[in-house]
Amino acid sequence: MTIAQRGIAEFFGTFWLVFGGCGSAVLAAAFPELGIGFAGVALAFGLTVVTMAYAVGHISGGHFNPAVTVGLWAGGRFSGGDVPAYLIAQVIGGIAAAFALYTIASGTETYDLAVNGLAANGFGDHSPGKYTMAAGLMIEILLTFFFVMIIMGATDGRAPAGFAPLAIGLALTLIHLISIPVTNTSVNPARSTGPALVVGGWALSQLWLFWVAPLMGGALGGIVYRAVAGQKT
Repeated sequence: MTIAQRGIAEFFGTFWLVFGGCGSAVLAAAFPELGIGFAGVALAFGLTVVTMAYAVGHISGGHFNPAVTVGLWAGGRFSGGDVPAYLIAQVIGGIAAAFALYTIASGTETYDLAVNGLAANGFGDHSPGKYTMAAGLMIEILLTFFFVMIIMGATDGRAPAGFAPLAIGLALTLIHLISIPVTNTSVNPARSTGPALVVGGWALSQLWLFWVAPLMGGALGGIVYRAVAGQKT
């Protein structure tokens, strides 16, 4: 596959992740009578990864996340020369999904961006559970570390074939079940960037954490898995 084909696949995969995951929070979880709650949002994020990994994973590898791309590069699974193209495609996909979601959410008079938000990530006063910046930084590093470890392991040539998307999707579901109350769960800078650009203000001022922490955790996950598994580049 050409880098253009892989980039397009990453765009659509990231679009689906942000639109499906954040959309479940903005359009469905906002109505208690629908009953999906945090668990439903967590499952929605997992399902986006499972479905698009099967749909386009054979084209691009199914990263859909700058932290995963950096982690796979750090783990010797991905060419450094292709990292910028993947990151650009992923971020554009996340931004496009956020604006599409905002357009749809604005189709009802009851929606107010300032009140309802767009599932943006935050800490302190903008954390669902009012968790501190230090808590947000730690959980984002830790969860992204394990996410990349799981991805590296599930896609290892020695692992059972064909089940990687399920393991990765379930891992992302678990990650959201743990951390939605802390940061609204990022572990993905592209997922954070789209909603932050729409919301602006505080979301943009806190966006740095949701780039720094996932990239750190992802890189560490790749390096540690490579050392533990004894893999060559």
